[in-house]
Amino acid sequence: MTTRAATADDAKRDAMLIASADLARTAAVEEAGESFVGEHLESFMEAERVATHVFACLNPAYVGWRWSVTITRASRAKVATVNEVVLLPGPDALVAPQWVPWSERVQPGDLGPGDVLPTEPGDARLVPGITADLTAGLTAEDDLESVASLSPLSPGQWEIGLGRERVLSAWGRDDAAHRWSTGEYGPASSMARQASLECSSCGFMVPLWGQFGQEFALCANRMSPADGRVVTLNYGCGAHSEVESEAPARQEIHKDDGGWDPVDLGHS
Repeated sequence: MTTRAATADDAKRDAMLIASADLARTAAVEEAGESFVGEHLESFMEAERVATHVFACLNPAYVGWRWSVTITRASRAKVATVNEVVLLPGPDALVAPQWVPWSERVQPGDLGPGDVLPTEPGDARLVPGITADLTAGLTAEDDLESVASLSPLSPGQWEIGLGRERVLSAWGRDDAAHRWSTGEYGPASSMARQASLECSSCGFMVPLWGQFGQEFALCANRMSPADGRVVTLNYGCGAHSEVESEAPARQEIHKDDGGWDPVDLGHS
């Protein structure tokens, strides 16, 4: 509810309701208790024969909130009655953040053992794939056009599901590629910027199949911070297979060619 200060026009519309602050305070005290109702802050007309009085809330758990008491009267009635008493946040009140659906609150890394995160039926990252059920009944003579006609994807873009009802869409691949490229194992990371060699020339690089293989690979170096991770081919770290250690400095052995003098260690 939006509140505002009363004006002269408000008072003219219903002076009796505007003047009924004591009635409104009594209602607020009955609701909250004498110690939690503070000074009268404002009063204004909500509508014809409906006015609201606002009081400060002194409850330490609701700093900045206000008691809002709405009173009304019937046509030609000389007595006002209380309509409702509610606690509303003021301009400086501490309020909870706007509610966000759980599906939007869940972030990467939140999923734990036993948790279930359903995938929406219309998820743009996925499209139907060609599964065994779809291709059942096709003979060896059926051409690619016949198989592709079972999928909304055009020839050259369809993917055999291999038991999966849905596969990654083009948008889903681009979304993953952007996330990986700009993440911790992409070329802009601090590790990659300080590396002298890239993953594309590393012996520990395991190529990926398909379109992802054009830009990404898997790291198989247990000494690398990216071990077991998908990395961009232009990522790099100090554990590159072709990094050679510096040759140890040659140590020269000095031979003492000088003479020696006998020393008598006997007791005098």
